[in-house]
Amino acid sequence: MQDFFSKYPKIWRAFDILLPFLATLAALGVGAVMLMVFDANPVVAYGALLEGAFGSTNALADTLVKATPLLLVALGICIAFRGGVINIGGEGQLVLGAVTSTLIGLTLPEMPGYLMIPVALLVGFLAGAFWGAIPGLLKAYFNVNEILSTIMMNAIAVQGMNYLLRGPMIDPVQLEAASRIPQTARLSVAFDLPRLVPTRLHLGTGLAIIAAFLVFIFLWRTVIGYRIRAVGLNPSASRYAGINVPRNIVLSLLLSGAFCGLAGAIQVYGLHHRMFTDGSATGFTGSAGFNGIVVALFGQLHPLGAIPASFLFGALIVGANKLQRVMQVPSSFIIALNGLVVVFVVSADYWRRKISRRREAEMVSETTAPADPKVPT
Repeated sequence: MQDFFSKYPKIWRAFDILLPFLATLAALGVGAVMLMVFDANPVVAYGALLEGAFGSTNALADTLVKATPLLLVALGICIAFRGGVINIGGEGQLVLGAVTSTLIGLTLPEMPGYLMIPVALLVGFLAGAFWGAIPGLLKAYFNVNEILSTIMMNAIAVQGMNYLLRGPMIDPVQLEAASRIPQTARLSVAFDLPRLVPTRLHLGTGLAIIAAFLVFIFLWRTVIGYRIRAVGLNPSASRYAGINVPRNIVLSLLLSGAFCGLAGAIQVYGLHHRMFTDGSATGFTGSAGFNGIVVALFGQLHPLGAIPASFLFGALIVGANKLQRVMQVPSSFIIALNGLVVVFVVSADYWRRKISRRREAEMVSETTAPADPKVPT
């Protein structure tokens, strides 16, 4: 297979692009076997999934709404990976962006909506940047593993959210209620992001798509983006070339956290219009902070590739709910199906990278191999 791809590079490029989709089909194939175990027809089940995701205007709008935070988190992950670091802290950064943007909306309820919306989104962006910069500093200057630090900061953000929503930020109505639901008051209607009535599709989806193009321009058309990618490819060579490696490591995680924080702010102002918690981050985020990593890998760590990848995963999330209702399969199957997609996509990306490295090594060895010595006649 390696020789075949070497002879036909265009076929390799097509295979490289299609590999995530092939991995998803393989995961759905395994899911079909699981459906048959439950005595369910896989064709009918996946038909229900497609109908739930695309069968009506509202279904399509819900797919786009679900894709919005996934796309923004994936953009942050793309920046971090291109900078040579791994951000597992999307959940915590998303939560912090949501909490801070909600807080400013509750603090200034009389501010006009056309002023509050951009201010709140900026606050969420900056809060996520702050939360991402901390593990960036620890990694760049103290060599602290960023995977461990970002995961631990997820826990700090979630516990901080639980404290605020059960105490200082709790809805005053809930203080008098027996249930005391841990949520804030509803933000002013003037602060709602414009949406396409009667669907739930809001302006945040358009902002996320614009952000994807801006990240692409930033990474591939600016000096700072070039330096981030250079550091990610080879820190030693970048340092030798005069690039400040620690600064760019911090910047990578700072920007990664910023887009996750923006996702949290958009979730509040575009969809939920309040903050709430069930004691975990997923109650509010829907695991967008983790699923965004898979979306970024599915899009091959490219900002523009993350757009269709987020749309696909949004469709899987929305359509899976319809599948469960129609087929009456256990909710654990939906979790398992999403997990299968994650495992297959990540595994496919691993093998793609391994094959690419092998191809590059073979190309280098071919170009540097000495010519055959001439045989004297």
